[in-house]
Amino acid sequence: MNREDASEGRLSPLRERALIENARSGCGESARNLVMAYQDRLHAFVWRMVRNTDDAAEICQDAFMRAFQSLEEFNFSYRFSTWLYTIAYRLCLNALRRRRSYSGDLDIDAMTPPDRASRSDPVGEAVANSDEAKRLKATIWGAVDQLSPPQRATVLLFYRESLSCQEIGDVLGMPAATVKSHLHRARGRLKEVLSGELADDWSSLRLAEGGAA
Repeated sequence: MNREDASEGRLSPLRERALIENARSGCGESARNLVMAYQDRLHAFVWRMVRNTDDAAEICQDAFMRAFQSLEEFNFSYRFSTWLYTIAYRLCLNALRRRRSYSGDLDIDAMTPPDRASRSDPVGEAVANSDEAKRLKATIWGAVDQLSPPQRATVLLFYRESLSCQEIGDVLGMPAATVKSHLHRARGRLKEVLSGELADDWSSLRLAEGGAA
């Protein structure tokens, strides 16, 4: 298996299905490849939800354990990543309920892995890592943190994971129309928090890789 494809969660549906079927049969290597494919993106999502490194690591481990324990029940009409996010989101909500007020240092570099194009483009990388870009990213993420958990999850899954509203609805357990409403309200809330140019430019700072409503 290509390590780069695995680490970035870019498994094709056929490859993913083969790994799941092999893991069901007890293939440890296939199970490890599934973990490798999604662990970084899952951790980024969970950390942004709970804002605590230890809690994020524990939730991710628990999510993978629950997924593999129930692998026989997995429905191939969904992506494995969607199933993982569903499990992790519920665990995040449980953690937030136990800890009504939560805190954590904002780690922009850890949360936003460099864009693939900028890794091969020194000029693009320099711009992305400039003090101004970092300040804008910090402002944006600070605004995202003020959203409600469902709105925050919607923004992360739509802009960071490029999930459709239907897929996000599957993760959050709500109709796609409700997801669109959350997305609309989140955008409005972000524009309220982000003043001036940021209100217009926040979505252009690679907060997301895109997504279709």
